[in-house]
Amino acid sequence: GLGRLAACFLDSMATLNLPAWGYGLRYRYGLFKQRIAKEGQEEIAEDWLEKFSPWEIVRHDVVYPVRFFGHVEILPDGRRKSAGGEVLNALAYDVPIPGYKTKNAISLRLWDAKASAEDFNLFQFNDGQYESAAQLHSRAQQICAVLYPGDATEEGKLLRLKQQFFLCSASLQDIIFRFKERKSDRVSGKWSEFPSKVAVQMNDTHPTLAIPELMRLLMDEEGLGWDEAWDVTNKTVAYTNHTVLPEALEKWSQSVMRKLLPRQMEIIEEIDKRFREMVISTRKDMEGKLDSMSVLDNSPQKPVVRMANLCVVSAHTVNGVAELHSNILKEELFADYVSIWPKKFQNKTNGITPRRWLRFCNPELSEIVTKWLKTDQWTSNLDLLTGLRKFADDEKLHAEWAAAKLASKKRLAKHVLDATGVTIDPTSLFDIQIKRIHEYKRQLMNILGAVYRYKKLKEMSAEEKQKVTPRTVMVGGKAFATYTNAKRIVKLVNDVGAVVNNDPDVNKYLKVVFIPNYNVSVAEVLIPGSELSQHISTAGMEASGTSNMKFSLNGCVIIGTLDGANVEIREEVGEDNFFLFGAKADQVAGLRKDRENGLFKPDPRFEEAKQYIRSGTFGTYDYTPLLDSLEGNSGFGRGDYFLVGYDFPSYIDAQARVDEAYKDKKRWIKMSILNTAGSGKFSSDRTIDQYAKEIWGITANPVP
Repeated sequence: GLGRLAACFLDSMATLNLPAWGYGLRYRYGLFKQRIAKEGQEEIAEDWLEKFSPWEIVRHDVVYPVRFFGHVEILPDGRRKSAGGEVLNALAYDVPIPGYKTKNAISLRLWDAKASAEDFNLFQFNDGQYESAAQLHSRAQQICAVLYPGDATEEGKLLRLKQQFFLCSASLQDIIFRFKERKSDRVSGKWSEFPSKVAVQMNDTHPTLAIPELMRLLMDEEGLGWDEAWDVTNKTVAYTNHTVLPEALEKWSQSVMRKLLPRQMEIIEEIDKRFREMVISTRKDMEGKLDSMSVLDNSPQKPVVRMANLCVVSAHTVNGVAELHSNILKEELFADYVSIWPKKFQNKTNGITPRRWLRFCNPELSEIVTKWLKTDQWTSNLDLLTGLRKFADDEKLHAEWAAAKLASKKRLAKHVLDATGVTIDPTSLFDIQIKRIHEYKRQLMNILGAVYRYKKLKEMSAEEKQKVTPRTVMVGGKAFATYTNAKRIVKLVNDVGAVVNNDPDVNKYLKVVFIPNYNVSVAEVLIPGSELSQHISTAGMEASGTSNMKFSLNGCVIIGTLDGANVEIREEVGEDNFFLFGAKADQVAGLRKDRENGLFKPDPRFEEAKQYIRSGTFGTYDYTPLLDSLEGNSGFGRGDYFLVGYDFPSYIDAQARVDEAYKDKKRWIKMSILNTAGSGKFSSDRTIDQYAKEIWGITANPVP
């Protein structure tokens, strides 16, 4: 999600002619390639770089040293400096990002980790000690091998922290180098001018180490004092929060941080100390809150550095990524900070690039939009889509719209056949949920709904089946390699599909397909061909979501909860063109409390669906541990934390409304048109324009 958002943001920054670029790591094997075998998901290394990437330009002239471990040296003048340890080199690869109909391209600079020739021990190598001769080289290779390496082990945690620091240090050294290179002719070279020339946006907490590293570079390398360095850092850095899930708010062990980054840890401790002193001296009333607000959690059992707190304390601006999410940040997660810095918090609702997510991926629909709007300007001014509203009942538009959707559905059916061997009917309702597999996103509710639908179909007479709306349910997404319940959900979808799709009694009316190896290229085929899309997370848990915007833009109707950007999508497209169900965000805590107190009464349909799985209808695999997460009132991994049981009845009722609406082709196509017509707000051009004006303070700089 962070990567797909960043890709849209880069496209918009280039298209809006903004002087901005991105930094990342050049992962050799990506996250993983997903294969579906009998046992469920298998992960294999992604080979995207194996065949050579034509878009990247290696910059052998852009190399920076990055130091790990070592110790802090105190110099004769009292200044402090990192020394010893191991030093790796960051080598830049530039991926040009062209703007749409502009003369400029911006850059995505990706770092690769290398050790130098002098770190290769020729004596050991000639003595046959090949592994130890190239130890640092192999450690360098680990850093950019895989995105999100498993962090269940201490080694895994250390590697992730290394990745994060490597990105931050290399990028900031590059930024400072460019500033110094240009200050001779453009600015007077005062460091106080740095924030007027440089803005750094931290995309979630992964680049938090940019804060202590910028402080270190300014103090230890450039000779600034603490106060001046802090002023520069605070005015330069801003933070985007992307999640309220407690397990995703990074906390790093203080001892690991101190061992890997001793100087940076000293700086973090000083930031924490000064923050505490500031609160005690200026806000006596907040003193009792300091333990939860401080950067360091010094609990004797497990002392940690809280990265989100470090970001909020150090950044000049903090933003959420949808209205609901930003309000939750201000009212709950960061409420105590709001009373200290009321102006620090903003909302920037996410967006998607209409170039990739309509013009490129859906050529048939794009042509129709251009024809009826009498302009193709919508590709860079998405608000023009509202012009389609006045044609929402036009029969000629309806006929063209339906033909375009059918062409996309046929393309999608071919992809499904090629990828899974399953034949699906392009005249059935295409119902799609594609996103990473997570319990809060509730793919489990989707598949329980499909199981319930299958059971009802099995109980129907031939005449009753004639009245059913035929449906193809598609689920796709990667489960994290060590997330057991997510992998069980993938297996369950596949097991249900294997039974349903081969049952001659029902397979004219229902198919269930798991789409393997979900990625952007797959999404470009699935989204245009989708008619109903499921965005059904427990309210308050999805910060924004962006695939919801992509589906809506392509004339797909959403069934969803009032969560993330769904709230704003429903406002824009109209309540009648969105299938709403489920608890609201402000009810969730109370419902969990009720559950703990034994007050939850399950709907018989929910019990029926679970029982059907337990009965062995879908094979011999033991789904007890997965289904048990929905049982009981409390306890680890129990008590239905994500409210699948509570929301299930309203979900089934909403799906029944979908079936009815789909039978009325005229009504459905009108809903589809109005979804596209209401998607203008969700252009990443609008999002980036707001970042530029309200956070970065930059303006367009077109090439003449």
